[in-house]
Amino acid sequence: MAERSPPAPGTAPGTAAVVVAAGAGLRAGQPLPKQFAPWRGKPVVRHSVEALLAAGCAPVVVCIPQGAEAVAAEALAGLAVRLVTGGATRQLSVLAGLEALAQAAPARVLIHDAARPILPRAVVDRLVAALETAPGAIPVLPVVDSLCQAEATLMGAPADRATLRRVQTPQAFRFAEILAAHRGWTGAAEAGDDAQVARSAGLAVALVEGDEALHKLTFASDFASNPASALQPFRIGTGYDVHRLSEGEELWLGGIRMEHSHGLAGHSDADVAIHALVDALLGAIAARDIGAHFPPSDPQWKGAASGRFLAHAAALVCQAGYAIGNVDLTIICEAPKIGPHREAMRRQLAGLMGVDMSVVSVKATTTEGLGSTGRREGIAAQAVALVVRA
Repeated sequence: MAERSPPAPGTAPGTAAVVVAAGAGLRAGQPLPKQFAPWRGKPVVRHSVEALLAAGCAPVVVCIPQGAEAVAAEALAGLAVRLVTGGATRQLSVLAGLEALAQAAPARVLIHDAARPILPRAVVDRLVAALETAPGAIPVLPVVDSLCQAEATLMGAPADRATLRRVQTPQAFRFAEILAAHRGWTGAAEAGDDAQVARSAGLAVALVEGDEALHKLTFASDFASNPASALQPFRIGTGYDVHRLSEGEELWLGGIRMEHSHGLAGHSDADVAIHALVDALLGAIAARDIGAHFPPSDPQWKGAASGRFLAHAAALVCQAGYAIGNVDLTIICEAPKIGPHREAMRRQLAGLMGVDMSVVSVKATTTEGLGSTGRREGIAAQAVALVVRA
């Protein structure tokens, strides 16, 4: 028996990240800087860092205010990050973060504001892809409101919104170029973002599609009107999967490789237990099904470890403002015996979902010789997942 802990699908190798969390954050009206204030069940900065780590960014450097070492360490406990003290301006804080990465010299770096806690993976993928042809890339959104220039309290000339974009973070750059740009920054005014620093150094900055979910928490109302408060207290999803048994295939169940005369056939490793759990989690947040996220027609998922699918589903639950309350999995087969492997499965599944083992139930049953599973033609699994508002 072997256990496999596959990493979540990552960015291109050599992508590091700097998270800017060194500001005072006082406009949010919190008793401590907003980046360390609780939001959807955890500190704001932790959301950002976890999203970058899940995307495969490494190393991750977090720039924090002077004297905030203790609160930052508590907010990011257990995460593989390096803390550095930021500077008097955002630009100086980013420079400190980049200098901390200089020895590692990654190929690319994402620079992200901690106050944007929801970071869709698709935005990261678009940014990294854009660096194939440009030294920098930023996520942007169109301006939908009419705009005008202000002349004191009177309306001035209109502005052409067709040529304007709302700029978000993370902003992505080839590491050597953005480090040199920050080292050479001589702007008289404070740099609004890293793209401005890059442009001042003559670097081209590509535009990629951003996401409304990348909203920046700025004011007290962003916390008082936490979107999570409008969510249902809990939601429930169910999942079911079945795969046929075939000679010459490995048998993976619940993230555990088991010795057996037959294995499960499928496009991925055909782990029916994990597939049922994935659909249960996705169903709880109404996020379609496993096939929509990992289509069997896509060759990149050929033979893929199903643990990657489960980690992805668990991350989507978190992004939706929920936490996994508990899951209940039932494996339906005549053989092999599940009992001897139950605890290993619970441990493996808990690790993949980032939850305590106590909330993971694994059971097994037979169909008394009836049906395809009774005839040992295949193995089925069904799952129920409860998610609770974070």
